Amino acid sequence: MRSWEVLLAFYSANTMHMSLFGSISQTEVCAFSENKIYPGRGTRFVRRDGQLVIFSGRKTASLYFQRKKPAKLTWTTAWRRLNNKKTDFEKGARRRRRAAGKVTRGFAGMSRSDFDKKKASVSKSDKPTVAQMAAAREAARRARGKKAARK
Repeated sequence: MRSWEVLLAFYSANTMHMSLFGSISQTEVCAFSENKIYPGRGTRFVRRDGQLVIFSGRKTASLYFQRKKPAKLTWTTAWRRLNNKKTDFEKGARRRRRAAGKVTRGFAGMSRSDFDKKKASVSKSDKPTVAQMAAAREAARRARGKKAARK
């Protein structure tokens, strides 16, 4: 076992830091893949210069120590950022869309202003009453009866 593996094993065993109620207190970001690391997960490594490096798992730690570049691996956020695959790192930055405004247009050869004038001229008194509508239905029924009698 290499010396850095011993340190990783030590730090991964001692990084449980949940709040009193068991909820997530704070998330970290993986130094290699830039994925979220939730409390109690991941491993920590202290470099010679004293900088703390946090990994999401053994895979990312191994690739980091092999000095692989995250931008060359398609599953990392760095590669996705370089290649304009915006899903991973712009999830929180969604654009809000405004609701479409109501637009009134003319139709059937009439402009909107002509339509408004015609609508204003037709008052509620010009609309047929219930009795008038019943009389119209009765007349239609009689006309159908006459048509059937002719045949």
